[in-house]
Amino acid sequence: MTTSTCLLVDGVRPVQTLREATASIGGTTSELLLDFSAVQRIDASALIAIEELAERAQHAEVAVVFRGVNVKVYKVLKLVRLASKFSFVSFDN
Repeated sequence: MTTSTCLLVDGVRPVQTLREATASIGGTTSELLLDFSAVQRIDASALIAIEELAERAQHAEVAVVFRGVNVKVYKVLKLVRLASKFSFVSFDN
């Protein structure tokens, strides 16, 4: 049985939400959906938190899906080679 968890990433304090998401991995959740629609940009601390999330999710075999990521944020994730560690969906899906 697939159990999903969904979190809205805070546009002002994304690191806090990303740390909460990382902490939630390891229970019964097999999929984690993070809604980035409120996030306009990410800084270095958010990138570190995303990298930690990716490592923990990979170790726990949890699929992480980013939803509503804007183009600028996606380009940064692609540039630092983190985009390939996640799935991305738009609001149309």
